[in-house]
Amino acid sequence: MFKFLMICAIVGLAAAFPGVPVVDEVDGVVLRSEDIRPDGFESKLETVNGINDQRSGDEYGNIKGSFSYISPEGEHVQITYVADENGFQPSGDVLPTPPPIPVEIQKALDWIAAHPSVEH
Repeated sequence: MFKFLMICAIVGLAAAFPGVPVVDEVDGVVLRSEDIRPDGFESKLETVNGINDQRSGDEYGNIKGSFSYISPEGEHVQITYVADENGFQPSGDVLPTPPPIPVEIQKALDWIAAHPSVEH
């Protein structure tokens, strides 16, 4: 009876203790999850070298997602995006941004907006 109780306790501990994630030997995938439904999908991917990818979409073709990785310089890079009827719209700190509009040009644009031309 004692041996049976010890075996049950060991099996219970082994089942309750989270194990080491299983890694795919070929491409280093730690986590891969794909759920495809009639109303959309969800997909997740995580690799051993720190690449993460998450995306979800609906039945209309709209997709929201993000991906991240560690650059060769050691910087954590994360990009979030939306892809819908307005196109692909990424955002992230590493993406280039346009320079600000010079003050003189902004004044001219404001003046033009305040004084529309009259056509005859």
